[in-house]
Amino acid sequence: MNNEFDLTIIGPALLAGMLVLSTHVPLGKRVLERGIIFIDLAIAQVAGLGVILADSFDWEAHDWGEHGWGVQAVAVSAAMAAALGLHVTEKLWPDIQEALIGVLFILAATGSILMLADNPHGGEHLKDLLVGQILWVDYLQLLPTVVIYGVLLAFWFGLGSRMPPLGFYLIFAVAITASVQLVGVYLVFSSLIIPALATRKLSPGRQLPAAWCIGLLAYLTGISLSMWFDYPTGALIVWSMAVIATAGAWVLPGLLRQP
Repeated sequence: MNNEFDLTIIGPALLAGMLVLSTHVPLGKRVLERGIIFIDLAIAQVAGLGVILADSFDWEAHDWGEHGWGVQAVAVSAAMAAALGLHVTEKLWPDIQEALIGVLFILAATGSILMLADNPHGGEHLKDLLVGQILWVDYLQLLPTVVIYGVLLAFWFGLGSRMPPLGFYLIFAVAITASVQLVGVYLVFSSLIIPALATRKLSPGRQLPAAWCIGLLAYLTGISLSMWFDYPTGALIVWSMAVIATAGAWVLPGLLRQP
């Protein structure tokens, strides 16, 4: 058990969680409305596959120099190609869209395994892709994410109901690409879906604020427990989010009941 809380670690990690939630909560609400629950897993896995491909060229994802931007270009290109493909399949075969999303996810996941098969650190890379390394982020690494998310949120809330379906897919691809490298595939999925599920019965004007609060409390709880017990941070945040969201789904409708 570790009784020391290092604010230089907790601060950037919590900010990373806040950034991810800023885009993923409204995106998750739209995902539930559209009934394409697993699109985030599929796009996140494709973005991760792009990172692995760039890593095969010995490019460092966390170095924001020439190679760092190269990694981002490869990852976002892969994610956007997948998003564009899903946009097309939604028009052509809407009745099997969720099945096609599942196929895309499993192809990207197994593709990652194949690409890492000859890498002596393949298991470690795959673990980082899935559960993330949120405690190792720093403020400098988060600066480009702040800019990217700021632009995405401006488009998202600026266009509102006028957002075309293609715009949703492209914004989704860029947001997922940025977040999967910060927090991993599991936390990407949890941040999108769990707060949205917990607040779906609230009035529309209260869903986003309540979902953001649930997500933020979960990140704070999971990070604190990880620092205290020295357990994997990503997994603890996911479980914290599930517990807090379950309590929120039970309590919030009564507390926020319209008069």
